[in-house]
Amino acid sequence: MSSELPVCVLKSQPVLICPEKPTPKCSLYLSNIDNLNFLRYHYELLCVYRKSILIEDLKSSLSKVLSHYYPLAGRLRNCAEDEDRLEVDCNGKGALLAEGFMDFTVDEFLKDNTWLNTAWKDKLLFRVDAQSDIPPLVIQVTYLSCGGMFMCITIYHCMADGTGGSKFLHDWAYIHTNPNMDLPVPPVHNREMLKPRNPLQVPFDHPEFTDITQDFDIPKYLQSQTLAPSCLTMTQSHIQHLKNSCEPSLECTTFEALASHVWRCYIKALNLPSSLIIKLFFPTIMKTSIEPNLPKGYYGNGFVLACVKTTVKELVTAKMNHIVELIQKAKRRARSNDYYNLMSTTLVISDWRMLGFHELDFGEGKPLHMSQLASEVWCVFLPFIGDSNAAKVLVSVPKNIVHKFEYYMMNDFIRS
Repeated sequence: MSSELPVCVLKSQPVLICPEKPTPKCSLYLSNIDNLNFLRYHYELLCVYRKSILIEDLKSSLSKVLSHYYPLAGRLRNCAEDEDRLEVDCNGKGALLAEGFMDFTVDEFLKDNTWLNTAWKDKLLFRVDAQSDIPPLVIQVTYLSCGGMFMCITIYHCMADGTGGSKFLHDWAYIHTNPNMDLPVPPVHNREMLKPRNPLQVPFDHPEFTDITQDFDIPKYLQSQTLAPSCLTMTQSHIQHLKNSCEPSLECTTFEALASHVWRCYIKALNLPSSLIIKLFFPTIMKTSIEPNLPKGYYGNGFVLACVKTTVKELVTAKMNHIVELIQKAKRRARSNDYYNLMSTTLVISDWRMLGFHELDFGEGKPLHMSQLASEVWCVFLPFIGDSNAAKVLVSVPKNIVHKFEYYMMNDFIRS
């Protein structure tokens, strides 16, 4: 069977879901982290459910939860005093909700979902054709002939990181199943808590965050390529094999083992000049590691980027032990309460395994499948539903090296 999905028929024009109760009409400040250029895109989540939920019930609960998450019902705009910055016009215009139908079954999807198809995006997510006034939250619910449903959610990243996206969706599900209950932890929308100190204080040098002049422009090269998604399952055995290649004293985590392996295989597949300086970025949770601590319900991007810098030669020839050490050092250095404007880099890895998207239950059971709808240059680690010790690695690479990348990823395990 082909991985191509059937046609999705929209039942009607998408509707705007506004907050049920009156909400503040104001301009919401976005922090320097929220305003990072590489966060100016929508990240997409696909959940596949065995049983569907009535669209009118979803509309009702979405309206209720938007009373708490009213910035998601607003619109992004450029700041009047600084056009390079974004802010949220909390105007209550509403989130966009589309409803579709597809002559397809959950079992057919699960049988053939190993390889992602970028064409799915056009069928499972309503495209907003506008240059401005784009809702930061867009949802499409696609009902299937078997009684199941696809739920595709897209959130503009400057509004919330993965943790924030998960909190919103779980609060939506909570209100859906407990319509008369208050949220356990209401969101806090005061992002001015992350305003930079004036004057800005940098307690130590961060050479890894400075730009580098090189003959070969990696980001420009990647942008010129046709990218194709690769999704590989790393079993518990695979992950343990990677950890066993490190000294026990390192206490290598699953993330550190996977990040080291993926970055090395990615760079090897690109076949870059050996002297080239390369960088790996990955977000680390900042909400409890800054002073003063952010409140539990803080809503916004609450991470700081850790950076590992090395050369192509060092990365592809070093033992796993050394790469893991570099990642651990980067983690420790990232725990700072100063925030930086960062340039583009070789690879960014984000870990979604523990965010709880795969446990999103609207009353008819948890999703049988959860993933990003499509991957960009970012690499995402996803949970493997049914085995908490395994993980899925989703990353887009130039189409002409997909097989090479996947060979490097799995070859060590075949030989062992």
